[in-house]
Amino acid sequence: MADNCRKRPQRARKEKGQKPTRRSTRLNPEPSVHFRQQSPLMAKTTTQSDTSQPDSSKRLREAEELPANIAVGPFPKRPRASPTNFSDTSPANREAEFPTEARINPIDRWRRGPVWPNKYSEPYTMSDLLTPNRFMPSHGASWAVLNDQIPREEGSASYLGSRYKLLLEAKGCFMHESDLGITEKSKNMYLALLQAQRTVPPESLFRDDIFKRTCRNIQDGSKGRVVQDISRLIVPSAETLATFGNRTLGPLAESVNEDWFNSIPLTKTYPKPDYSVGFKMEAFSKEQHEKLAPFIGDIINEVSFFMATNYICFPFLTCEVMCSRGDLEIANGQNAHSMTLAVRAMVKLFQLAGREEEIDREILAFSVSHNHESVQIFGHYPVLNRYDRHATYYCHPIRKFFIADLDGKEKWTAYKFIRNVYEMWMPTHLNRLRSVIDALPCDIGVEDTLLSGS
Repeated sequence: MADNCRKRPQRARKEKGQKPTRRSTRLNPEPSVHFRQQSPLMAKTTTQSDTSQPDSSKRLREAEELPANIAVGPFPKRPRASPTNFSDTSPANREAEFPTEARINPIDRWRRGPVWPNKYSEPYTMSDLLTPNRFMPSHGASWAVLNDQIPREEGSASYLGSRYKLLLEAKGCFMHESDLGITEKSKNMYLALLQAQRTVPPESLFRDDIFKRTCRNIQDGSKGRVVQDISRLIVPSAETLATFGNRTLGPLAESVNEDWFNSIPLTKTYPKPDYSVGFKMEAFSKEQHEKLAPFIGDIINEVSFFMATNYICFPFLTCEVMCSRGDLEIANGQNAHSMTLAVRAMVKLFQLAGREEEIDREILAFSVSHNHESVQIFGHYPVLNRYDRHATYYCHPIRKFFIADLDGKEKWTAYKFIRNVYEMWMPTHLNRLRSVIDALPCDIGVEDTLLSGS
């Protein structure tokens, strides 16, 4: 018994002495080949997992709007790379290692490299205005296919709370009125659009005898149900109206739930409005195309301040829809981002012609946010600093109402207003666009633009 007691410590010491020494990979002076081989695979895995999310509610498309200390998902363990690995690699080579970083979670990108890509910290330069490039789908994938792979509702989480509002404000986009407000001309304009009468569809779910039943049906409905039943009764389709014979709307093009991949967004998330309207390229003459060409470039491979999708330029209307439990502030944030890009396009165009004072504090775009019971209409306008030509962007509330108020008295308010935007405001807006494009010099170059900082 005593002998056994004496032997146990000896066995323990013997086992402890035979335990191999632990070697940490962070102390390995040799470059980590495993790390370099695994990084592209991890990038591919991350991209595939993002595109396989279910189509439920707009989720976080990219996580750069969130603080870095918030986890967005589990990542596989891997050996850490020695700092010496990166000192031997040039910045150009480091950028080449991550060819798909434009679509990668920035937090994961930071874990795989010591520095942020230049595009995360450098503003757009004037040369970017003329020849900007964009991320291209790998293996020849089309933009239509890529757009279909992105969950319909991802991205809304990035518009939640005060953090996104602060991010927009840091970019010069404010979800409220400016202290200066809009011009008297713009005020009179939108009041006229509210008051002008339009015929409404005689047979629809807003028909007087079935209106209350319609409201009950969508009371607890999903976003898809709200869109299906009432969205086109709030924001009518421009192309449908044109198809039924309204020739005034011939120059218009619309998109439904499509990423604005041809735009230059304020944040790292592309706008993806539920519905948007702008102009076809065919709305402009051959000479006007030639003057815009340096700033639009190849619509397949390049981005532009003037484009939304590859077939919509100078957008002026967006609509965002929420489900019965959705917060319209989220929709307002989405619209503010999208319509700031629309107003910014006008500012940059008028600056090229030296006529930016003509649009200072003028409403240049509209947005509609709605759910199953409430509608909010906004006008969007720039405020220009006349000393440094810098522009900031604001929203003016035009109308807010409940669809079912006073037994549905207001139900057609938004429909009539948008019809008036199409048929009364849009032709004047298009003529203004054509006029300023005609005023552009034919040999305009980077040194003539003076567009930095706006």
